[in-house]
Amino acid sequence: MPSKSLILVLVAGMLLTGCSNTLLTKWQDQQCVRNCSDPDPRKRENFEQPVIQTLQMFIGEMGCWLVIGLYRLYTKYQSRRGHADGYEPINSSDDPLEDPAEPSSPILKALTASSIERPYLSGYKVFLLSLPAICDICGTTLMNVGLLFVAASIYQMTRGALVLFVGLFSVIFLKRHLYLFHWLALFVVVAGVAVVGLAGSLFKSGETNEMEVEVDVLRSIIGVLLIAGAQIFTATQFVLEEHILENYAMEPLQVVGWEGIFGFAVTSIGMVVLHFTIGVTEQGQYGYFDAVEGLREMRIKNVLISSLLIMVSIGAFNFFGISVTRSVSATSRSTIDTCRTLFIWIVSLGLGWEKFIPLQLFGFGLLVYGTFLFNEIIHPPLQACRPNRPIEAREELLPEEPIEHM
Repeated sequence: MPSKSLILVLVAGMLLTGCSNTLLTKWQDQQCVRNCSDPDPRKRENFEQPVIQTLQMFIGEMGCWLVIGLYRLYTKYQSRRGHADGYEPINSSDDPLEDPAEPSSPILKALTASSIERPYLSGYKVFLLSLPAICDICGTTLMNVGLLFVAASIYQMTRGALVLFVGLFSVIFLKRHLYLFHWLALFVVVAGVAVVGLAGSLFKSGETNEMEVEVDVLRSIIGVLLIAGAQIFTATQFVLEEHILENYAMEPLQVVGWEGIFGFAVTSIGMVVLHFTIGVTEQGQYGYFDAVEGLREMRIKNVLISSLLIMVSIGAFNFFGISVTRSVSATSRSTIDTCRTLFIWIVSLGLGWEKFIPLQLFGFGLLVYGTFLFNEIIHPPLQACRPNRPIEAREELLPEEPIEHM
């Protein structure tokens, strides 16, 4: 059994880096990049480059290859040392399929293929991972745009809509079965997202300027819709990943690394195309697709520091998340993600980024209840909703090793 203290360290690392991803991205959005000395705060312009933020996410994912490389150097060193001491290692090959033993260390589980029965994902078939990477590009970019319009906690809560689309897509494409309590949970999640969105529209209702209030309300509604809509792409990404890993085997951390490579390549090409088609125009100047302006803004000290921290945090979050999921359970991440949302909310309130709104607390409660009910962490409220099946027969509707990014 893995050490409880090590598991606690991994869970703490997952919570810390998961909260940091959202909070650092929001802090980056608040950095002034133009007209910063203007006494009128309305004329100051902050960092608004969601495509570059998507690119830095994939750079963070590619950092997983550094961990993989260090691990391979370590295993080669151990192998040579074993030969020098006169001992024959159990498996000195780089092929992960030759050693069927499941490692006891939760850290090594992130670097070990989850199955020895399926063919290893290699060669040209690795390009299958470009499909979920493209979904990731669309979903993450939309969420980055939405984060510009709403508070960090509302952003994180709205992402709870993911369980709705993953559940529906699991039924449609993976032929999973949803019981009555699953549908009830999805309805509660939708209600929670709607309440959170309503709370977001009231976020700055204390302004005296009526026109500013209307603009803020509209921005909040657009932000919530963008973030909720982005979960369609994220759910598609999860379903594609699960379908691929049901037919092939690969180390979870390598899946993250390959998606980082594909995502970086496609995003880079897209940035160039969008820059010369939209960014160079008069309307597109200083906009989301002005890559030259975006790279100039990246040289600003606070923007650069936040980018580096986000890249490190994203890579670490994927490693901690995979290690925890494979060592504890897939449903445990629902509880951890709930704590993550709560901590983001508390930190945002403490930093003065948002005000406490009771309606937001009610929406958060609905999201927590719906997510826990969907993942069977709590029992359905009515006996008629409970499925007639043993606990051992429960199916995971969410992918076993999700690839989180923010």
